[in-house]
Amino acid sequence: MKNIETLTKGAIQLLKNLIETPSFSSEEDQTALLIENWFHQNEIPFKRENNNVWAFNKHFEESKPTLLLNSHHDTVRPNQAYTNDPFKAIEKDGKLFGLGSNDAGGCLVSLLATFVYFYDNENLPYNIVVVASAEEESSGKNGLNSVLQHLPKLECAIVGEPTLMQLAVAEKGLLVLDVKVKGTASHAAHQNDDNALYKSIPVMEWFKNYKFDKISDVLGPVKMTVTQINAGKQHNVVPSECDLVVDIRVTDCYSNTEILDVVKANINAEVTPRSMHLNASSIPVAHGLVQAGIALGRTTYGSPTLSDQSVLSCQSLKLGPGETLRSHSADEFIFINEIEEGVDLYIKILTDFFKL
Repeated sequence: MKNIETLTKGAIQLLKNLIETPSFSSEEDQTALLIENWFHQNEIPFKRENNNVWAFNKHFEESKPTLLLNSHHDTVRPNQAYTNDPFKAIEKDGKLFGLGSNDAGGCLVSLLATFVYFYDNENLPYNIVVVASAEEESSGKNGLNSVLQHLPKLECAIVGEPTLMQLAVAEKGLLVLDVKVKGTASHAAHQNDDNALYKSIPVMEWFKNYKFDKISDVLGPVKMTVTQINAGKQHNVVPSECDLVVDIRVTDCYSNTEILDVVKANINAEVTPRSMHLNASSIPVAHGLVQAGIALGRTTYGSPTLSDQSVLSCQSLKLGPGETLRSHSADEFIFINEIEEGVDLYIKILTDFFKL
């Protein structure tokens, strides 16, 4: 096994290189090359499809269960409030500034270092596959979801997102619905009892007031919010349609399909989901990964934010250095010591998990 301090220094340098290489979703080809080069330097064979790069531990055995380590190397575009150059890795006061430093570069490089630490081990009870994935920020079709077909069945996973190295044991899924309320078009001066705008009011009231029966112990209730409305083109014409957009944050008590069925059964409108694959995810607190983290003083919680966990069917734990509140913010940063702690804790958690 390689020296942790050396691996951590290499991880921090890789993060600096990633920051200084633009990698917006679907445009990550250059950061994928950096990750390829990193594998080359560590003499580890890898595979690449589109801008996803992945590798298996040296002594992979089909008879063993497989653990996935995953984080992403794409970023959102920098917002206008930046005062630093978002593509310059600036180290100051113990912080490393730059776009993607916190979300999720620090997690990615820490997991890559962890993978190298275990790579040569001949006696692991689990296979390990690490995936540096693309298109996470856009939930794109060529991200982690496209790689899963090339991987063996996954027993469990750690998904690297900034959690202050606390244990996110559940994550809300996302279901976005386009809702079309239909009526009859007419001149506004005439009586019309089939006004699509008026008919949309009880639909919006239903979304506002409906409560799903099951409440998650970790994530709480399902949350539905009407976020957009569009109807009409001029003042004297009653529109024939009113379009709504509804954002639904789904808990681990329901699948997206179950939520959609309830909506369709309760409202008088056409309902079209934009996608069905961004499901809620969870892992039991009794799971060995979680217990290994708890034994090291980590706490558990439920996460409201979406990640690549949503495309996994196996049990998964969201865990990583950095803080979610810094994600997508101006002058994004991560503390250097958070990366150091991240590598250390990832290795300790897996070491203890492999002993179970």
